[in-house]
Amino acid sequence: MEDNKKEKIKYNPWKMGVLICLGLMSVFALYLSMRFMTDSVDYQVTEEDHFKYGSTGGERLAGIPVGIWNALPGLCRRHLPKGDFAHGYEAFGFIYEKGKDYPVGSSIRRHAGLDRVFLNCATCHAGLVRTSSEADPMLVLGMPSNTVDLQAFQSFMFNCVTDERFNPIDIITEAEAAGADYDLIDKITIGVVVAPLVKDLLLLLRDRFSYMAELPRFGPGRYDTFGPAKVLMNWDMSKIPPAEQVGVVDYPSIWNHSKRLGMQLHWDGNNISVEERNRSASFGTWAMPVTLDRQSIKRIENWIWDKAQPPKYPLPINLELSKKGAVIYQALCRDCHGENGQDFTGKFVGEVVPIKQIGTDRNRLDSYTYDLAVNQNTLYAGFEKDRFKHFRKTWGYANMPLDGLWLRAPYLHNGSVPTLRDLLSPAAERPQIFYRGHTVLDSKDLGFVHTKPTEKGRILFRIDTRVRGNGNSGHEGFIYGTELSEPDKAALIEYLKTF
Repeated sequence: MEDNKKEKIKYNPWKMGVLICLGLMSVFALYLSMRFMTDSVDYQVTEEDHFKYGSTGGERLAGIPVGIWNALPGLCRRHLPKGDFAHGYEAFGFIYEKGKDYPVGSSIRRHAGLDRVFLNCATCHAGLVRTSSEADPMLVLGMPSNTVDLQAFQSFMFNCVTDERFNPIDIITEAEAAGADYDLIDKITIGVVVAPLVKDLLLLLRDRFSYMAELPRFGPGRYDTFGPAKVLMNWDMSKIPPAEQVGVVDYPSIWNHSKRLGMQLHWDGNNISVEERNRSASFGTWAMPVTLDRQSIKRIENWIWDKAQPPKYPLPINLELSKKGAVIYQALCRDCHGENGQDFTGKFVGEVVPIKQIGTDRNRLDSYTYDLAVNQNTLYAGFEKDRFKHFRKTWGYANMPLDGLWLRAPYLHNGSVPTLRDLLSPAAERPQIFYRGHTVLDSKDLGFVHTKPTEKGRILFRIDTRVRGNGNSGHEGFIYGTELSEPDKAALIEYLKTF
């Protein structure tokens, strides 16, 4: 009888089939978990490369699958700015290094089964410089971006998502044409899950950022940095008072952070913590408290703490004239802007100057409100070690050190004055209209070329300083150098090239 039982168990096809199916399902489930329960990123070898291509963690929430990212310029080419570009995103001023498939300021993370790409710190803090129109461009890390137009990029994404071609079939077809190697599971994942989710997210953001359609355009190298903070905190932007709507600013440089310890940071000095400033900036890359890659951010922080430095001015400097300029600088500028480009010692360096005294465009100041400061100090509330504690409302703009000044044009907090010579002139004599986005240095007046509407096929941004938020007044009077003689201005400019 025992032999008969064994025989029945051994040859029962139903039970064997069930066991085989369960085994196959377990293997498939393990495969899916290994494929989709992933979160990995390749850390760059050098600190400079990590700054250019390292992750902040934003890809976890807002990362676009690389296939879709590569497909969008072809899929929605009618929404791209005009021009002949080797890479579609160059149309928005993104910088590509030779041999790289993705722009400086982007990072890739393997998350939830797909490689995803999104932006990082270098999008706003890396630029191109040329010594002449014929010279090759030099990539400078840490300087304000002078070519990237984030608002135009944002508009492209919003227009693309409403295009009839933004559908799973066309997306997959265009992605494969752009080089994506999708298997069946990739196609199902993108077509059924990812593409609809990307569309829903972009449509949500398109609605949230619709208020920008009523505001002046920013152009390359500028953005409204705290308007999006209000959006992310679910403020009803339609109810924002007109005086608080426009907060456009030029991107700042980010060198020598160790020497800024204790200074009032951001243009209006609304925070004194370098670490909080960095985490706040990470929100712009969609790195939220639960998605922030703290290890990666720490590596970026370590680099900008004391290793990130502005390069030396690449053209000849008149040393005799520079010596005369040094005397003028010591008399007029030192107390507010530091001893020189590396020594930030000065009575008022990093302190806020009341708006009535400095007299510059007040829109950015008014856009940052007491209510916003209170709300920002609740961010990271569940992470006591990281929680924001230092945001506050101020009543002016902070004095900034001038390291790498020759790379930071256009000047003033909103980038409304094209050259240093213009800043040393009364506001009535400053250009009302000029063009942003040039990369060629203006060695005579210290800034970038700004009178031509195009550069190497790129159509540049025409800025009108009479438009709300673009005002170029202020920073005037004897102590600001606007009453200097022309020879003295030339000497001061020559000295400031050494910073």
